[in-house]
Amino acid sequence: MSLNKSKSWKVLLVSLAAAVSFSMLAACSNGKNDSSSAVATYKGGTITEKEFDLDTRVMKFLSPQQAQYLEIDAFKESILKQEVAFEYLAGKATDEAKKAAEKETDTQMDTIKTSLGDSYKSTLKEQDLSESDIRTYMVRVLTVYQDMLLKVTDDQVKTEFEATKGDFTVATLRHVLVGLTDAAGKERSDADALKRANEVKAKLDGGADFAAVAKEYSDDTGSKDTGGEYKDKALGTYVDEFKTAAQTLPLNTISDPIKSSYGYHIMEVESRTETTFDKLTAEQKETVKSSVASKSLETFMDKDMDSLEVKINLPKSTAAADESGTSGSGTDATPAPSAEVPAATEAAK
Repeated sequence: MSLNKSKSWKVLLVSLAAAVSFSMLAACSNGKNDSSSAVATYKGGTITEKEFDLDTRVMKFLSPQQAQYLEIDAFKESILKQEVAFEYLAGKATDEAKKAAEKETDTQMDTIKTSLGDSYKSTLKEQDLSESDIRTYMVRVLTVYQDMLLKVTDDQVKTEFEATKGDFTVATLRHVLVGLTDAAGKERSDADALKRANEVKAKLDGGADFAAVAKEYSDDTGSKDTGGEYKDKALGTYVDEFKTAAQTLPLNTISDPIKSSYGYHIMEVESRTETTFDKLTAEQKETVKSSVASKSLETFMDKDMDSLEVKINLPKSTAAADESGTSGSGTDATPAPSAEVPAATEAAK
């Protein structure tokens, strides 16, 4: 089990691997001369029903597990507004950004082909797509990403690091997870999980060996056979509740049960070392830079979209769908949808 839950598209957007899973961030095709009716208009452009249909098929190709959500009207409208933003921003991007996007698209297309293997061509055929359709989509999304990235300054990177430096603290810790689903896949009530977690704490407080308790009780398959240990991991890789506890818990102290979306954790932090900006690796600096780029896009979506005077004219879905989005409970790879959280897969991490 990974302790890092899927994050919103605003964060995932800036991962270089995210192009594989931009399943709900549509980008337009080049077919601007078709005669189908417009489903969105904005200052300087339109998106037609034909284009949106093509985008939908691209989404299903890249993330088939999310296809059911494309029948939710509110979700489709959110996707279409994002499509407007990406088309508009791609048109404003620099030539340098476009070249970088072409290069990254080559990498991502290779990743897709490798992932699908022999089923690549048949999967394209199922969605009535060509490789060019997928590539056009990738280039547009990555052009926006690269343009945002190129505008990030060194000062912005340093400021962002200071605001999030706890994520780069490196810690060695042990934990026992009492999940809301047991090892056999049977659901466990919250009350039962908490009761079991308190039982774990009592044993550890009584001097029981942590490794032995983890092996007996933990539902975390990634650590139970190594004594519940995660060694020298940056804390930003964990879900928020787990991360906060790992950042603040006194060293060598058995925690009370810590609730996260996975269940209840009993944790002991053995060591914790803060990382300064000058100690960041090149990869870590790129991560911070990507976060700044992500926030720039978030700012545009939140504050600047109104200036485009977007008008949506989507036909209502005829297929039955759960408008609340409760048809999926959400997992690491397939979070339940909302108007603000398009789906993204584990590849985007």
